[in-house]
Amino acid sequence: MWMHLPLEYRLKYAPYARGGVVVDASETGFRIYSTGDIPIGTKVMIAILFPGDYELANFEVFTEIIWKKVSVERRGKGYQYGLKFIQISEEDCLKLRKLFSNRSELGS
Repeated sequence: MWMHLPLEYRLKYAPYARGGVVVDASETGFRIYSTGDIPIGTKVMIAILFPGDYELANFEVFTEIIWKKVSVERRGKGYQYGLKFIQISEEDCLKLRKLFSNRSELGS
């Protein structure tokens, strides 16, 4: 499902978080865009910054990068990544399903 949601991600040994955008989502993973160059196979903690009306402000998931594609846009060089969920809480899984359901009802 196409979306445009800001995110923060943290690599296991990085002292700080970096930003990106979720551009597509399913119940098994995300496609994101970021300017950071991350190797395939890297484990990444993702925090999604959802709109308040979906009640998902604290959505976090542990993922693994399974594919990577260089993406050149107006703002410069960046990367698209395919992320597979490794660990997601049941509560956050239900929140994600609610988001999909709400978007389907709106025709998005």
